Amino acid sequence: MRAATSPPRLLTLIILTAASMLSLNMFIPSLSHMADEFGVSYAMMNLSVSGYLAVTAVLQVIMGPLSDRFGRRPVLLIGALLFTVASVGCLLAANVWVFLAFRIFQGAIISGTALSRAVVRDMMPAKDAVSVLGTIAMAMAVAPMMGPVLGGFLDQAFGWRATFYIFVVMGVALCVLIWVDLGETNENPSDTFRKQFSTYPELLKSKLFWSYSMCLSFSVACYFAFLSGAPLIANSVLGVPATHLGFYMGSITLGFVFGIFVSKRLINRIGISTMIVSGRIVCVAGLSMGLIAVLSGYVSAFSIFGATIFIGIGNGLSLPSCNVGVMNVRTDLAGSASGLSGAMAVGFGAVLAATMAAILTPENAAYGFLAFLLGAKIISLLAAIAIVVLEQRQDSSVL
Repeated sequence: MRAATSPPRLLTLIILTAASMLSLNMFIPSLSHMADEFGVSYAMMNLSVSGYLAVTAVLQVIMGPLSDRFGRRPVLLIGALLFTVASVGCLLAANVWVFLAFRIFQGAIISGTALSRAVVRDMMPAKDAVSVLGTIAMAMAVAPMMGPVLGGFLDQAFGWRATFYIFVVMGVALCVLIWVDLGETNENPSDTFRKQFSTYPELLKSKLFWSYSMCLSFSVACYFAFLSGAPLIANSVLGVPATHLGFYMGSITLGFVFGIFVSKRLINRIGISTMIVSGRIVCVAGLSMGLIAVLSGYVSAFSIFGATIFIGIGNGLSLPSCNVGVMNVRTDLAGSASGLSGAMAVGFGAVLAATMAAILTPENAAYGFLAFLLGAKIISLLAAIAIVVLEQRQDSSVL
C-alpha cells in the first residue's frame, strides 16, 4: 500500500475521533459481568474506565508536543498500533490485573481525538475550523450512541470478550486507514522536542488558556462522570437490563447531535465566546430541572435521563468553539494546546468518574447523580463567563 502524502478526508478524521470514544464506552454495559467473572467489586472494575482516562490524560501531554515536533501522522500510526496490541492483551486476560494493565495501553488511541483537532487547525483558519469540528463531532456522535447498545447485545449474546474482538479488528483497520489516507499536515514542525516542551509554560501563564481549558475540562468530565454513574442508576434505581442501558446512555448523544446542529447555524452570528456561554447555561438549566423533579419525588427514566440530555445539547453548542478557542490562544502551538487541554479534560474526567463511582449508593443514587453532574456544569459555566470577560479586556487593550 502506498503511504498517503495529502491531507486526510473528513471521513478519516471522523473515524479516528469516533474510535477513541468507542474504546471508552462500548464495553461499559459489561462491567458488572466482568466484575463477577474476575471476582472483584464493581468499583475495582470501574478502574478500567477511570484509570483509562487518567492514562489518556498523561498521553495527551506527550502526544501534543510529539506531533508538533515529528508530525501528526507518525504519532497517530504508533497510537493505533499500540491500541491493537493492547486489545489483544485485554481479550486474552485471565485475571483483572492483566486486563487492567493492557487496558491502560489501549489509551494510546486517544491520539485520534487529540490530534484530529490539530489536523483540522493545520488545514484551515479558525472560523472554518469551528464548522468542520462541529461536523466531525456531529457525525462521530453516532459512535458513542451505538457503542453501549452494541456492547450490551454482544455481552448478552457472546460474553464481554466479544467486544474486545471488535477492538482488535478496529485497531488493524485504523492502522491501514492512517497509512493510506492521512498525509502529514504539520508543515512547520519545531526544531527540537525539548524546545517544544518548553512552550508549555507560555500556555500555562495565559489566563485565557486556563479559562478555555477549565470550561472544556468540566464539560467533558461531566460526560465521563455520567458514564461512570449511569450503570448504577439503571440497575439499582430503574431496574433495567444492559440492553436498555445502552439506549439511555445514547440519549445524551442525541442531545449532543442537536446542539452541534444548532451551533453550526448560529456560530457566525453570535461568535465563539457567546456560543460557549449559551451551551453552559443550557446544561445548568436542564440538570437543575431534573434535580428538582427527583427531589420532589418524581424518580423515573424521564426525570433522570431526560435531564442529562441537556448535557449533550449544551456540550454540542459549546465544545467545537471551545476546542478552536483553546488552540487560538497560540496558533503556533496548536498541537501542544490541543494535547494539554485534552489531557486536562480526561484528567478531570478520571477524577470525576472515580468520585462518582465512590460516592453513589443505591440509596442516594437518584439525586446524588444529578447533583454531582450539576456541580461540574456550574464550574464550566463560571469558566465560560471568564472567557467572555478576558476576551473583552483583550479587545480593549488592543484598541
